[in-house]
Amino acid sequence: MADILSMTGYGKGEHNDGKRIITAEIKTINNRYCDINIKTPRHLRFFDDNIRKILKNSVQRGRIDVYINIDYLSESDTVIVPNLCLAKQYKSAIDEIKAELDINSDVSLDTIIKFQDVLVAREDNDDEEELRLCVESAMDNAVENLVKMRAIEGEQLKADISSGMNKILVLMNEIEKNSETIVEDYRAKFETRIKELLGSGHELDENRLYNEIVIYADKSDINEEIVRFKSHMSQLGNVLDEGGAVGRKLDFIIQESNREINTIGSKVGNLEIIQMVIEIKNVLEKIREQIQNIE
Repeated sequence: MADILSMTGYGKGEHNDGKRIITAEIKTINNRYCDINIKTPRHLRFFDDNIRKILKNSVQRGRIDVYINIDYLSESDTVIVPNLCLAKQYKSAIDEIKAELDINSDVSLDTIIKFQDVLVAREDNDDEEELRLCVESAMDNAVENLVKMRAIEGEQLKADISSGMNKILVLMNEIEKNSETIVEDYRAKFETRIKELLGSGHELDENRLYNEIVIYADKSDINEEIVRFKSHMSQLGNVLDEGGAVGRKLDFIIQESNREINTIGSKVGNLEIIQMVIEIKNVLEKIREQIQNIE
């Protein structure tokens, strides 16, 4: 049985090999799809595809923001490398803005070097395979911590949903119990009302009364809806126990449950049942909101 995972989480990991410290941070929030956004120093971007593969092994859905940072520990092995091509692009863009807005001012060196990745600090003769292993180690640690946090929040969501399901089933059992007397109550009220309208000088047509009650009984029969609704709740519990990336499946079950409870509400005129239907719909909406955060 897999864990239920929240789509909201945070994980941080580090790798220190004595020459450098690589830090990986991962933040996730809910999203219908798997949307991965990676921010790394320019000279580490060769590893972006590997980062995506590492994430997709553990995260199925959500907006995922990844931040990779590298700090070199040995000054003697560190070089500052200018990215002249990027600096020229920045200057060209600034000159274009100046011309368009008719601004007369020089672009200072201080301005250019403040832009991201114009000056890059890296090790002299960086070994890509060595860097890859360091980044992978930091990412593995960050993903492990992320999954732990998502699992903890997922268990809380599961507990809240299960509590809501229990409330709903208690209410549905009451609806089922009350529905058994709906037709008889209607017959008594309808018969009394007809007698009041006809007065004591007229006899009640039992056949017409019977036909009216049969029609009402057919229209107000909610037994099938109750059976299907309870089946949906059973499926909801089974899927929660199954675990894994079940958010979409849970959302579909709640949609179908809402369909059945709306039909029940439209069929009956019993005030007590209508009040319980409203309460069930409120709890279903809370469950639906919680499910939006499940992977």
